[in-house]
Amino acid sequence: MATSIDVRAKLVFLGILAAIAIAAGVWYSVSAATYARYEIRSREPVSGLIAGAPVEFHGVEVGQVKEVRLSDPRNVRILVDLHREAPVTSATVATITGRGVAARGFTGYVYVSLEDAGPPGVPLATAPGEAYPVISIAPARSVSLDTSITDLNRSVQSVIALLQSTLDAQTVASMKESLAAVQQVTRTLAANNEKLGSLIANAERASTQMQPLLQSSRATVQTLQTQLLPEAQATVEQLNRLTANTNEAVRYLQTQTLPQAQRTVTRLDDLTGTLNDTATRLRRNPSILVRGDAAPPGPGEAQ
Repeated sequence: MATSIDVRAKLVFLGILAAIAIAAGVWYSVSAATYARYEIRSREPVSGLIAGAPVEFHGVEVGQVKEVRLSDPRNVRILVDLHREAPVTSATVATITGRGVAARGFTGYVYVSLEDAGPPGVPLATAPGEAYPVISIAPARSVSLDTSITDLNRSVQSVIALLQSTLDAQTVASMKESLAAVQQVTRTLAANNEKLGSLIANAERASTQMQPLLQSSRATVQTLQTQLLPEAQATVEQLNRLTANTNEAVRYLQTQTLPQAQRTVTRLDDLTGTLNDTATRLRRNPSILVRGDAAPPGPGEAQ
């Protein structure tokens, strides 16, 4: 009887183990169908990142960290399970980010942030010789309160050092002198407030008197544009035509009148020479007018 009870207990125990194994297999199959595993490699410290940490894609949780371990003394291997619907491509970049009041602990946590960098990429596939697709990684980032306070403290110290180096004794004295000068100018303006008011009133009256002058100036400009400029343009055109006619007359004078005048003068010179020769002959022998031109003298005859 006892033996049968032990056998039954063993059978029940084996049944429970088989049910657990079947449930685990079913869960693993469902998980494998729902999630895809990726690998991230980092050369930077990943302090605070543990298994179970969330993985976010553009601020939306799409999976969790499954394993964080050293692959060699200088590299960390991080395995993450992501929903298959997560748009992981060759352009996706992972960043180890710390968030919260502190970098890690109860007041802060570290997670993996995924973002697309650059132009759209292609779906990420497993490279030859690799167990899982490898996601690129960017430098780690910390947005915790303690690091922000530390950065703020450094900035305040830098500003204080700059102010101390700038506001030396000479600069402070110069600023005091400038303030004193400004106060003196303010007092002077307050003392001459009435004069300033009268100047402003005179300026307003002058502006009202300038209005008719501006109107007359506009009328003058309009008259200049509508009457004087067209008349001047017409005069210039007439001068251009007159210049063209003058040039034509000069060319006619040079090509025809002057050559004819030169030929006439040449003929007059020839005629003058002939008349001079005739006059000389008449002075020598006036009888030519009665007898005509005499025969040339013979041998031995005097001229």
